[in-house]
Amino acid sequence: MESAYLSKVLLFGNKQKANIWAIFGACGIGSFCQMKTKTSLLLLWILIFCGGSLSLEAQSLSFQRDIQPIFAAKCVACHACYDAPCQLSLGSGSGLLRGATKLPVYDGVRTQDQATTRLFVDASDEFGWREKGFYSVLKAANNGSSAALLQRMLELGHSQQWPANAPLPKTLDIGINRQNVCPLPAEFNEFARKNPVLGMPFAVTGLTQDEYATLQNWLKQGAPMDEQPPQSTALEQRYINDWEQFFNARDEVRKILVSRWLYEHLFLAHLYFEGSESGHFFELVRSKTPSGQPIEPIATRRPNDDPGAEFYYRLRPIQGVIVHKTHITYALSPQKLERIQALFLGEDWSTHWTPNYGTYEQANPFLIFAAIPARARYQFMLDDAEYFVRTFILGPVCRGQIATDVIRDNFWVMFQDPQQDLFVTDALFRSQTMPLLQLPGLTGSLAELPLLWQSFRSKRNSYAQLRRERYAKAPAPDWSHLWQANDNALLSIFRHHDSASVHKGLVGGVPQTLWLIDFPLFERIYYLLVVNFDVFGSVAHQAQTRLHFDLLRNGAEKNFLRLMPKEQRQSLLDDWYQGSGQLRVWLDYPALDVTTPTGLALSKADARQEFALLLLERLSAINAAPDPINRCVQGNCHRPDLPPDLAKAEQGLARLSDKPASLLPVIKYLPEATLLRVTLPDGQREVYSLLRNRAHTNVAFMLGESYRYQPDLDTLTLYPGVLSSYPNFIFSLPASEAVQFVDTLQQVQDEAAFLQLVARWGIRRTHPEFWHHFHDLKAYVNERDPIAVGILDMNRYQDF
Repeated sequence: MESAYLSKVLLFGNKQKANIWAIFGACGIGSFCQMKTKTSLLLLWILIFCGGSLSLEAQSLSFQRDIQPIFAAKCVACHACYDAPCQLSLGSGSGLLRGATKLPVYDGVRTQDQATTRLFVDASDEFGWREKGFYSVLKAANNGSSAALLQRMLELGHSQQWPANAPLPKTLDIGINRQNVCPLPAEFNEFARKNPVLGMPFAVTGLTQDEYATLQNWLKQGAPMDEQPPQSTALEQRYINDWEQFFNARDEVRKILVSRWLYEHLFLAHLYFEGSESGHFFELVRSKTPSGQPIEPIATRRPNDDPGAEFYYRLRPIQGVIVHKTHITYALSPQKLERIQALFLGEDWSTHWTPNYGTYEQANPFLIFAAIPARARYQFMLDDAEYFVRTFILGPVCRGQIATDVIRDNFWVMFQDPQQDLFVTDALFRSQTMPLLQLPGLTGSLAELPLLWQSFRSKRNSYAQLRRERYAKAPAPDWSHLWQANDNALLSIFRHHDSASVHKGLVGGVPQTLWLIDFPLFERIYYLLVVNFDVFGSVAHQAQTRLHFDLLRNGAEKNFLRLMPKEQRQSLLDDWYQGSGQLRVWLDYPALDVTTPTGLALSKADARQEFALLLLERLSAINAAPDPINRCVQGNCHRPDLPPDLAKAEQGLARLSDKPASLLPVIKYLPEATLLRVTLPDGQREVYSLLRNRAHTNVAFMLGESYRYQPDLDTLTLYPGVLSSYPNFIFSLPASEAVQFVDTLQQVQDEAAFLQLVARWGIRRTHPEFWHHFHDLKAYVNERDPIAVGILDMNRYQDF
């Protein structure tokens, strides 16, 4: 009889069994199994058949232990950062308590700046968020319903079961620019009636029965919160003390100025301490309180706004789940601190002036930080150039097609050596040009935009003219003009239509355009797109930012053209600015230098191609991304030292690269960032990014991209790794089928054939194992670079 009852216990889930064992634990397993009396058997029967069924609800659930992992697994991929639907952030308890709002962050037509609503910054408690217009998703509505809004959204989503790996209804808008519906709790009934398929999780394989039950029971318990912010280890606290002491030194005016400049360049970073294995990240904030006291962040709109009379730089732990799209990491260490002290304070310079915080100062960082040696500022940025490029490539400015269409779909970036940068080495040139380096976007309405554009364009072109004249008298540029000190010196940038990414090394085939960035250009791009950019700003601010970045991109391209033979520069520029681009060249850009010779001996046939190949050869020691897949040598199109089956798969996959869509029509059906999971017989797998490079006659205009698009010239870049925070689709296949997969891709001529390919190897949003495949991309990153790991975004995941 006892064994029969025990078998009933074994049929229950882990949580139910845990409750039973906990109750009887005091008497031990042996005495539990030896119960003979009818009373004991009756009690056991009640526990199993009554108490067992109620144990999930009776058990006190922990947000940190039980709830947050479910949100991280099924919800954070959409509900994180500024583009979380309804600003409902599910990566932390604070985000849940903040709740939702009808007001979006990304709004390309608002005529006035919007109030900032940054989590952990603009309000410190639930009451503060209610005053800012957010409403609760955890409390029951006042319309007689006993259920919270989140509970009802989960119920609506759980009632919708999609057919396994089938396409979603064509009428269901899942695009990034869809109009999100954000009902108030009292509006839910009408919302559900009109939108029966808009429950949570949205348009994807949903929660398991256990996950659903756990969330619902937690909500019925009143959604208790036990979230604790990360606690610094003893090693981290020692580092924090050292860095805060450095940043808050007040014994010299120059130290105050350096700390201000450093803060404005590190405020966006997820800082971590080398040697610490805790996985903790920190952010540099300005606080009302000094070291040793609880941090009270000062909520200014921009990092270079006035923080008030007295403030302190503090290191605060990053709270909540880490997401890949905002995870821009920067390493701190004792060696880094020594490097900064040597760069900024080792040189003999002084200042007695502390600049104000105001629009004038914000518009020109070169003037307010002029006392700090330019060499120190530029070298600091070069040491970690990838970090700084990532801040403006991954930052909020790059959310949306109009923001990203200012750049080509793929290009390489190099940097001018400080010894060859006249802004660094020539004090007269620096003093002459600094007033011309003013940045737009801080003031002005949409009506004033034309006049503001003309003013800033004029200053920028005057600077470009002065630069061209001064560099014409300098030594001709050669290989020594390229900075080559570490693996940050060569970067690859990919635009994925309405997002972008940056990677160390030279990935892919030789791109159409290359950039050469010097210090004035680097600093202006950073301040324009990061420090001074306001994601909550008006359309006038956003338009000024976009238009001015167009001028800066043109400057980086023309810097590169100085390396080309003077006879080829005009034809290269004409190729980059075809069609309507010629009008922009004539109206807005400064004249191209076609007289000053280069110091490089390059072919007159195709100097750009020859330069790129020589660059790969000469700088191979610091190229972080050797790429035999896209740049085959003697027919070897795979990485060395691979297992035979994976080497064969890579060799086959390489057939997809460096072919225009006119010869490979399947490109027209592929999204911007496709991820391939290639599995091996031993259970291992490799992940590849298959990136679509869209071709354009030019990228010189803010609107009308479709008119400049050249779809027949699109190409693909295939490279190992996860090269986008926003996967658009996943294919998963055994390595033994890779060649067949490529053969099938090459045979696709129409949409029907592409959909057959998707049906066989594709992972649709409705795939039963969708979340396994999606989060396996994160696991893959974690295995190779745990510092960079974060949850990927699925807001751009497409349906076919």
